[in-house]
Amino acid sequence: MMIGRLEGKLVEKQPSWIILDIQGVGYEVTLPLSVFAVLPALDETLVLWIHQVIREDANLLYGFARLEDRQLFRELIKVTGIGPKVGIAIMSAMESTSLLQAIQNEDLQALTRIPGIGKKTAERLLIDLRDRLKAWQPQQMAKLELEAGVEAELPAVNPRAEAESALVALGYKLTEASKAIAAIASEGMDTQDLIRAALKGMAK
Repeated sequence: MMIGRLEGKLVEKQPSWIILDIQGVGYEVTLPLSVFAVLPALDETLVLWIHQVIREDANLLYGFARLEDRQLFRELIKVTGIGPKVGIAIMSAMESTSLLQAIQNEDLQALTRIPGIGKKTAERLLIDLRDRLKAWQPQQMAKLELEAGVEAELPAVNPRAEAESALVALGYKLTEASKAIAAIASEGMDTQDLIRAALKGMAK
């Protein structure tokens, strides 16, 4: 039986994965940074749309806040040379709306800014996806909002430290991540704001 959706209690979270407790069973789920940045507090209810990969040596779960984002991920990993790990990296580096626009506008430069995506891979993405995603409308990909059982105050965290960890998990060196965050950080910015601004700054 394939898992398509999970709802449970968030008991552990790291920049690239979480543990979701469902009736005493802890499910480890890999996430793009866009989802990690808006996770609720620990011990709160979380709903994720799941893509499951079953291998001989592993049963892997990849989680997304919106059904559309899971579908976009599935389109990405159909491309030759793009596995789940690279697909997560792509969706961590670019929001769904930006990624759709880059593909539909055949913006090769934007795609090659993603860590681990060279020119040949970016060209393959454009060739394979531009027609398949032609009907997708970027404006319909609304800002990610996780479904939660109740709203809760976030625990006390250090947004800069979390943002640095998230960028390192994405493949940047710690010195690069620290420098990028220091360049854009200002009072009142949360983890999500820092990650997005830092990625935008490093892409210039």
